[in-house]
Amino acid sequence: MAKRPIDRRVARTRETLHQALLSLILEKGYEATSVEEVCERANIGRSTFYAHFTSKDDLKRSGLDHLRRKLLERHRSASASMPAGTRLLGFSLPMFEHARDHIDLYRALIGSKGGAIALDTIRQTLCDFVRGELATTKGKDATGIPRELVVQHIVGAYMAVLIWWLDDGAKLPPGQMDEFFQRLMSEGIASYS
Repeated sequence: MAKRPIDRRVARTRETLHQALLSLILEKGYEATSVEEVCERANIGRSTFYAHFTSKDDLKRSGLDHLRRKLLERHRSASASMPAGTRLLGFSLPMFEHARDHIDLYRALIGSKGGAIALDTIRQTLCDFVRGELATTKGKDATGIPRELVVQHIVGAYMAVLIWWLDDGAKLPPGQMDEFFQRLMSEGIASYS
């Protein structure tokens, strides 16, 4: 059964709440932000908030689902421009670009207790991308290493590099970061391509 499109008013209310949360996170951090403040900033009543979301964490997760969809679109676009099987880890450049474009938000989320939710969502999204890419490669695993171990290795390394890059102020351009990451990982995934 196909999903019904969300009513425009519902979408507008949710977007207003997301924007209010994001602006408050940037101003005062995730932990210091309350549902009441989000409602006040969005000029929406608490009952309306709770008609859409169960909590501040639920609102945040919903926003991260939006991030997941955006990354998926960028990933598909980047992958479509490459011949099939020629470029693994196609998520890398779109993710670096998105992080650079929203560096203040990433830093605010990653540096907070609520950052665990954000990091877990990003990690799961990237794991899904890598699993999908490895599933479409022509070669077979010649190393005997479980495929899921390879997925976790790639994503763990990427997350560490991404956080380091953001903490350092994202001084290197996303394209160069992607190139470096691709070079570092190429030997480790050669047996899967």
